[in-house]
Amino acid sequence: QVQLVESGGGLVQVGGSLRLSCASSRNIFSIRTMGWYRQAPGEQRESVAVLTNTGITTYADSVKGRFTISRELAKNTIYLQMTSLKPEDTAVYYCKAVTYDGDNHWGQGTQVTVSS
Repeated sequence: QVQLVESGGGLVQVGGSLRLSCASSRNIFSIRTMGWYRQAPGEQRESVAVLTNTGITTYADSVKGRFTISRELAKNTIYLQMTSLKPEDTAVYYCKAVTYDGDNHWGQGTQVTVSS
């Protein structure tokens, strides 16, 4: 079992920045992929940014150039640096870990609200 705890969400104005953190109970180097997903009211959950064990990153087109996913192995933590935030970035952001045995683990989510 992997426990994931997100933090860093909040209310920010258009054009502002936030950094989300996701702390894992397991050594993240032993996890196949970790990523950030988001779900806006009435919408399906969507992938925002994913980081593989080997360091490969992928981003949703809507956040490319504005968001950066990174990791800190010593703290078993991944981050999502979000800049130039837009109202459409408003959502609950979830951290997800996919283990090598194919199990998905989710955090509880953190709310990000971008106000205009």
